[in-house]
Amino acid sequence: MISDNQLYSLAIFLGSAAMLLIVLYHFLEVNSDDHARAEKPVAKPVAGKAKS
Repeated sequence: MISDNQLYSLAIFLGSAAMLLIVLYHFLEVNSDDHARAEKPVAKPVAGKAKS
């Protein structure tokens, strides 16, 4: 049978591993080539009167 201390250590380890994997996933997703190509180029403002 698993003791309370072993269960506590396992929960801390698995929670920490899950958070690290989430951060790693987001880091890789933001810096991927697909994400860079999907962004639209920013339009440059045109000089002249503003349309209302």
